[in-house]
Amino acid sequence: MQEKGVYTKKVLDLFKKPHNYGKIKSADGVGKVGNPTCGDVMWLYIKVDKREVIKDIKFETFGCVAAISTSSMITDLAKGKTIKEALEITKDNVVESLGGLPKIKFHCSVLAVDALVEAIFDYLSKNKKEISKELKERHSRISREREIIEKRYKKWA
Repeated sequence: MQEKGVYTKKVLDLFKKPHNYGKIKSADGVGKVGNPTCGDVMWLYIKVDKREVIKDIKFETFGCVAAISTSSMITDLAKGKTIKEALEITKDNVVESLGGLPKIKFHCSVLAVDALVEAIFDYLSKNKKEISKELKERHSRISREREIIEKRYKKWA
């Protein structure tokens, strides 16, 4: 059980030395998400090979310790996975892989998963590939939240 307000060693390690930090200039898919309540903003970039495997993934995050750590963890979890496998990664997978998060920071794991979903949606859209009804619905919800954050933080959008 995660103590209230305490970060695990894994969370702190990934905050101090995040994996896969940076930008992919010629990304096959880009996901941009934000949380209107806390102001965290994440960009996630993917490169996908012909077999639809995520061969490279990077992130840029403007946010707290948990936001940066969950961004790093989602890249670790998704790298080397197929698009289909990556879409099955949940917020619970992220939290468990970090050894837990304070409950008040669970939304960061949701944001990290949403960034991955958006990058995959962007990849599928750009390549005129089939997009499931569930993925379209997830994208619609995420887009509404992104619009709120972009209006609130125009300078950073």
